[in-house]
Amino acid sequence: MRRRPAGRRRPGRLRRTLLAALVTTAVVLPLSAAAAAPGVPAPAAETFSEAAASEERYAANLANLARAAAMAEESGRPGRAAKLQEMAAGGSAQFLAFDGRGTGRAVEVFGSLRSADRVAVLVPGSDTTLDTYQRFRAGAVALQQRLEREHPRSAVVAWLGYDTPGTVSTTVATTGRADVAARQLAPFLRQLQDLSGPSTRLSLLCHSYGSVVCARTSTGPAVTDIALFGSPGTGAGTAAELPTGARVWAGRGRGDWIAWVPHVRVAGVGFGTDPVDPAFGARHFAAGTAGHSDYLKPGTESLDSLARIVLGTTAQEASHA
Repeated sequence: MRRRPAGRRRPGRLRRTLLAALVTTAVVLPLSAAAAAPGVPAPAAETFSEAAASEERYAANLANLARAAAMAEESGRPGRAAKLQEMAAGGSAQFLAFDGRGTGRAVEVFGSLRSADRVAVLVPGSDTTLDTYQRFRAGAVALQQRLEREHPRSAVVAWLGYDTPGTVSTTVATTGRADVAARQLAPFLRQLQDLSGPSTRLSLLCHSYGSVVCARTSTGPAVTDIALFGSPGTGAGTAAELPTGARVWAGRGRGDWIAWVPHVRVAGVGFGTDPVDPAFGARHFAAGTAGHSDYLKPGTESLDSLARIVLGTTAQEASHA
């Protein structure tokens, strides 16, 4: 029996190693990482009983945000302080949750949960922190304005409820952060149903790495639709494998660089089947010419498609990718 010369690696193992490196590089390189501020002091997050009304949460979290801005200013971090002051939106912002420590957490509502019967929950991707929050908020505002033109009883929730991976990091090419986030998102969706009412239709709109989070979240019957956009994959082979009974949608703009990411999964690295591939089994929605960060920009085809999914009025409801 022939022995393999010492020091030589098996070709299969070498190929897998190179492929894993390729996946990581393809996901990591296209964007630069945003600066985080892990050392900025802030008060502990407010805690609430399940019975606490949304208005009570809004007031307490705005007060917490103001304290966090003051502490950032006092500690010599005027940049973070300015960003937090901007988030307060002149005292009118509606935060169901806020934590100013580290890179931060924030869950903001646009519209009225009390009157809405259509609620969209936006789940962001990598490098979304308190320091980059305004770009996430801008998408939520654009979606809410688009929804209100057709259906005034609608609301949008911007859910920065997890520690997003850095774009330039190894964590962005694995499901680790998504698994932790899914365990936080699932109970939030149940609480949101309590706050908004049992007849409310919930939709999850999931961008980039956020699509990995949503695909690993057990949604329960309240969520009727999940839309994946700018997705590198989900870690699952098909939509049928996702822990949800919701309709699963996928769309990708023609200008999105994520299309070039290899759709493989090797040794826990990478996310497998492309969600817009017919083999995945998701329903397709038109995303036009959107680039990776453009899906929720006003006037785009992708924003119109996502709004129709939330409202349940899309003409493509019976179509598949």
